Amino acid sequence: GTIHLFRKSQRSLVGKLTHEFRLVAADRRSWKILLFGAINLICIGFLLMWCSSTNSIALTAYTYLTIFDLFSLVTCLISYWVMMKKPSPVYSFGFERFEVLAVFASTVLAQLGALFILKESAERFLEQPEIHTGRLLVGTFVALFFNLFTMLSIRNKPFAYVSEAASTSWLQEHVADLSRSICGIIPGLSSIFLPRMNPFVLIDIAGALALCITYMLIEINNYFAVDTASAVAIALMTFGTMYPMSVYSGKVLLQTTPPHVIGQLDKLLREVSTLDGVLEVRNEHFWTLGFGTLAGSVHVRIRRDANEQMVLAHVTNRLYTLVSTLTVQIFKDDWIRPTLSSVPIANNILNLSDHHIIPMPSLKAADNLDPVTSTPAKPSSPPPEFSFNAPGENVSPVILLNTQTRPYGLGFNHGSTPYSSVLNQGFGIPGTGATQGFRTGFTNVPTRYGTNARGHPRP
Repeated sequence: GTIHLFRKSQRSLVGKLTHEFRLVAADRRSWKILLFGAINLICIGFLLMWCSSTNSIALTAYTYLTIFDLFSLVTCLISYWVMMKKPSPVYSFGFERFEVLAVFASTVLAQLGALFILKESAERFLEQPEIHTGRLLVGTFVALFFNLFTMLSIRNKPFAYVSEAASTSWLQEHVADLSRSICGIIPGLSSIFLPRMNPFVLIDIAGALALCITYMLIEINNYFAVDTASAVAIALMTFGTMYPMSVYSGKVLLQTTPPHVIGQLDKLLREVSTLDGVLEVRNEHFWTLGFGTLAGSVHVRIRRDANEQMVLAHVTNRLYTLVSTLTVQIFKDDWIRPTLSSVPIANNILNLSDHHIIPMPSLKAADNLDPVTSTPAKPSSPPPEFSFNAPGENVSPVILLNTQTRPYGLGFNHGSTPYSSVLNQGFGIPGTGATQGFRTGFTNVPTRYGTNARGHPRP
């Protein structure tokens, strides 16, 4: 290749990240996200201090939801960065999988935080500390207000898609049952509670409600164990809400076919197989490239007289309605006339050679053969153990001369051959010449074996 003497040094990882951050920050749409991110960091700092002063693990579990909001803001920035980037030779399909990876990492980290809360709660059940309620209620409302304001003010495209495409959590299912009962009494609330609520808004409201109940029970009866119970409830709600999203984004990363489009894909492939000139559709593979983006590849076998460009246009037109990134490989039918050889066939290629080497069993002595059945005679004494004295164990080639011209190029005789002339020449190839026929291999058999009573050859 070309040698560049004064090539610029490669930038470090920090330098690359700084360059990409400047690229995102140049867009005015990201300024709002950066502002909310700065406010989020300030709220997290205050909430962590209040968690330490109140000694409440339930408030700590609720603070982890605010930390998750920070991850969602970072995911939103990555989504803007993906829209700015174009496909490169390294990432030929684009950078859409980065936002899928960001959603997967955010949901998994939220579940790890929930597991940490469950572990701390199990230790507190053994020795419950005293809970101070001075700033417990204040921290609850500050976290609730900021979480709802962030979720409703910023359009987070990746999480909005995942929350709708992923399966419902157990919290959503229970709230949906309750919402149907309420909407049956007040039909005007159906637009808010049905078909299902936003999982992030639902968990924020449910966590704040659990903290309010904790505050009232501690203030009334000094029941400190309810703080640990509320922490377990918030952790379970967090885990149950994030788990379906992790599963959905993980399947996207594993390049699986979405279940809800399998039926549509089968219908389109059946339509493609019925197109004019298409013989077979095979090696089809479809997967989710990003949120709402389906990619696929397919091999199409067509007739030898079909127009490749025309078939390619029809196949792409049918599949492009569902698959946005499609690769179609067209190849013509590879059927050819079967031949006996891979080299050019000569005129006499089918004629047998003049010399034929046929493996023949070596003839034993005359005392070992039965002249009537032409099979080895049974030995007088049984052979020793492990001695394999079977006929034909020693094979030697027999060379037969073939000098007669064969009609039709294949050497097949179409007439009768006198057995009297055949029995004097040993074994041969059946029906390959006038001097070659069915022979027994013995010269001491009478010649009248091949003639009838009148001396004429048998037909």
